[in-house]
Amino acid sequence: MIPRYSRPEMVAIWSPETKFRIWYEIEAHACDAQADLGVIPRENAQAVWKARDVEFDVARIDEIEAVTKHDVIAFLTHLSEHVGSDEARFVHQGMTSSDVLDTCLNVQLVRAADILLDDMDALLAALKRRALEHKNTVRIGRSHGIHAEPTTMGLTFARFYAEMARGRERLENARAEIATGAISGAVGTFANIDPQVEEHVCAQMGLKPEPISTQVIPRDRHAMFFATLGVIASSIENVAIEIRHMQRTEVLEGEEFFSKGQKGSSAMPHKRNPVLSENLTGLARLVRMSVTPALENVALWHERDISHSSVERMIGPDTTVTLDFALARLTGLIDKLVIYPEHMLDNLHKFRGLVMSQRVLLALTQVGVSREDAYRLVQRNAMKVWEEDKDFKTELLADPEVTSVLAPEEIEEKFDLDYHTKHVDTIFRRVFGEC
Repeated sequence: MIPRYSRPEMVAIWSPETKFRIWYEIEAHACDAQADLGVIPRENAQAVWKARDVEFDVARIDEIEAVTKHDVIAFLTHLSEHVGSDEARFVHQGMTSSDVLDTCLNVQLVRAADILLDDMDALLAALKRRALEHKNTVRIGRSHGIHAEPTTMGLTFARFYAEMARGRERLENARAEIATGAISGAVGTFANIDPQVEEHVCAQMGLKPEPISTQVIPRDRHAMFFATLGVIASSIENVAIEIRHMQRTEVLEGEEFFSKGQKGSSAMPHKRNPVLSENLTGLARLVRMSVTPALENVALWHERDISHSSVERMIGPDTTVTLDFALARLTGLIDKLVIYPEHMLDNLHKFRGLVMSQRVLLALTQVGVSREDAYRLVQRNAMKVWEEDKDFKTELLADPEVTSVLAPEEIEEKFDLDYHTKHVDTIFRRVFGEC
């Protein structure tokens, strides 16, 4: 997590100041619930709220932790410095460190998910706008990197929209799954704290009580959360790879916006490189890097160990901050992406009608030619285009085996581009609804 690939709102969620503020709120709400139950005096619970407006001193907490070697104890000691040692003696009553740490982490992940959901809304809006703009902008579709059949640029954007919409739905589900808290005490049995304390704290922190915790919240929830972020990152890379291909000099069907004063190369002044898309490919790798450790965190010893802790202290902030930045960068890229329809048509016609081969194949089978013979006839003429720089339609019209079963006007009709776009409206309705 470095400033170059970070945005302030997401970074703030993971700051020590935010973390200690959440810890404080968990402890204070727990005291309120304990007072409601008559476990601790009301005045002691109220005293904790004297620190409501305190700016916790991160350096002082670090100083205490250097001695205690325990971050939660260091925080509680610092809290008592503000509240008073006698007034604070009931803070953390019946709780264990994981009650604070795990509940805080899930609060942070929920807040991070909310930012990411907003990011995805912005990206979806950009993709939809560009899809509608280029709904009927014809381009060649490719399989294996080779010309296949005509499609439209609008369908390309719509495909990415649908993929990102699925990602957003998964993220909503992951947010719901991670939004649990645990105030259940050592090994999760509530032996020293009433379950009503957990219910109260979770309600105040915007969480649901974890149905059954050990001394930690089960890590399958976190594994699913980070796996979802990894899938979204792969979808980002999917878009980025398409843009990188489009910007290749030999293709040039689109390119990233090149601003005034921008430089593409320190050596070659002519260069305009797809640097944002390439950057997104790299950032996607970083997000996915968290998935395997998150999966490995699921298996902990017995009721608890801390093998997951060091992992989550890194992947929590690093992954959410990186994905937030990547989503925002991709949105800006899509918004300003320059599209070249004329180059799309030039590329589509580069092999002189060859991409209409399937229509001819199907037409031959429909007039009684076996599929094997039809394939042979079409491929025979298609190879002349590849190898001898011929025109596909011209070759078909000159082939007596083809013209013996298909009239010239029937062959001509098979080269109508509109044939390939006749169901674009149907696909758009499926993706966007009525628009």
